[in-house]
Amino acid sequence: MFNGIIYKTGKIVSLTKTSKSLLIGIETNLKFKHQDLGSSISCNGVCLTLTKIKKGIIYFYLSNETLKRSNFIKLKQGHRVNLEKSLIYGQKISGHFIQGHVDTTAKVKKIIFIDKSWYLKLEVKDKKLMKFLVSKGSISINGVSLTISNVYKKYFTLN
Repeated sequence: MFNGIIYKTGKIVSLTKTSKSLLIGIETNLKFKHQDLGSSISCNGVCLTLTKIKKGIIYFYLSNETLKRSNFIKLKQGHRVNLEKSLIYGQKISGHFIQGHVDTTAKVKKIIFIDKSWYLKLEVKDKKLMKFLVSKGSISINGVSLTISNVYKKYFTLN
């Protein structure tokens, strides 16, 4: 479980594709110990299991199901990802509870910069999921806890 408040990022330094999976290596200054192996880490909002730690690089295995539902299929070496360790009991929750079980992706249709805020218009890939979005409801975009401004028939907006 995560809260969607991102303090750390990482850079993808390796991608090893097979016909059924992807192994990624992420360079980060987020500290891990060998006892963290097997831990759940939010990588761009996707709950992934830490499989290996080597010289400041953390490794994750992604199944085809994860690739199908997330944006990892489009990421390349050098791209940055948002990282968040799992919540610890008693830890402050600043965002909202995020499980990291990603349902779909969305396409950014418009970005308008308004003072110190962004107005985003997003179109959900799987249209059947639109019925679950509500104005002022919480949503996680790349692991960041956000509040939906408005929901329309074919898109939703965020500020």
